[in-house]
Amino acid sequence: MERVTISLDEDLLRQFDSYLERKGYANRSEAIRDLLRESLEADRLSTDEGAHVLGCLSYVFNHHQRELSRRLTKAQHDHHDLVLSTLHVHLDHENCLEVAILDGHAADVRKFADTTIAETGVRHGNLHLVPTELVKGTHRHGGHSAPHTHIHPKT
Repeated sequence: MERVTISLDEDLLRQFDSYLERKGYANRSEAIRDLLRESLEADRLSTDEGAHVLGCLSYVFNHHQRELSRRLTKAQHDHHDLVLSTLHVHLDHENCLEVAILDGHAADVRKFADTTIAETGVRHGNLHLVPTELVKGTHRHGGHSAPHTHIHPKT
């Protein structure tokens, strides 16, 4: 690990230290690393729509909205190549929270998320993307080897 030195004015440093305390960081270095990763990921995603990403799409919807549950499920089945897993939580008698873990090219994942969030009856939609790379490997088990692919975060 390489050590670097930065200069900050007192007011900015005070605000940063307050941020560290609110977020529970043990030291400035880890917070700066996280902020750099976040900035680099955002920049990478803004310039490369073909980048491979993992996405976490979350949204709240009214399951009494006419045919909405059916449309959301159909969309997930129609995009089974993007949807790795979903979590469905009943919040009350009308509202559900759903979380979908997505895997694919940034443009495809964004389009799926935007279409889902735009459905009438869907509220509080949010998509979080993590740029990734696919790394091919071989796993040995019981004298046999099997090729497989790992999804590795870029930052």
